[in-house]
Amino acid sequence: MNDNWIIKISSLSKNFRLYTQGDVCIPVLDSFGLTLYPGDGIAIKGRSGSGKSTVLKLLTGNYRACTGEILVSHKGKIIDMAKAGPHEIMDVRKWTIGYVSQFLRVIPRVPAVEVVAEPLVQRGIPEKFAIEKAKTLLKRLNIPERLWSLSPVTFSGGQQQRVNLARAFIAEYPVMVLDEPTASLDAENRALVIDMIKEIRANGSAFIGIFHDAFDRKAVADREIELVQAGEVNNNRLCEEGNVWA
Repeated sequence: MNDNWIIKISSLSKNFRLYTQGDVCIPVLDSFGLTLYPGDGIAIKGRSGSGKSTVLKLLTGNYRACTGEILVSHKGKIIDMAKAGPHEIMDVRKWTIGYVSQFLRVIPRVPAVEVVAEPLVQRGIPEKFAIEKAKTLLKRLNIPERLWSLSPVTFSGGQQQRVNLARAFIAEYPVMVLDEPTASLDAENRALVIDMIKEIRANGSAFIGIFHDAFDRKAVADREIELVQAGEVNNNRLCEEGNVWA
């Protein structure tokens, strides 16, 4: 058995309690699990509301799990993201898990090139080197040079997504978490992003992500996990039937 895993999720559950709506409890995940190895590519699919983005947000520490473990191999030790404190979570995000969210959130007035360079600067890389690498990525992702000195909050949706991708891909991470990275992109830029994902896998990094386009999903992933409602049959699941609720 291969013990060289990067992430091991087991018995993971998540409920949302709506305190302002009669204290209603909505179960989303129950006893979910998966194991991610170097170079892996896992795509999560399922109906809207089945918990796909919830899995990614639990993995990156944006949500707190109700039960279960999210073990991450980080700097030679194991961190449980389900129980980790804020400083540990931030360190994992800085060095081990890169994240592409669905929406770019940045401080207004900060130039796009500085937004992209920031992950390298935070790692102690000289700003001049970080800026040059950011320019290379912005150019590759077809962001016009005239926009590099402007805040990306003024950009189109597709341009913002490409800045978001450049920011995530500028640093090397053992794991990339991708929440619809090809959404809102045209065919040319989608192909560029698919190539970038293939490149990080070839270099030994793994990813887990959501791709609503079946072509994109099959182009980059070698495993698919479908989140299902209770009672549905799913031959691709990694845990017991009915483990995920809409």
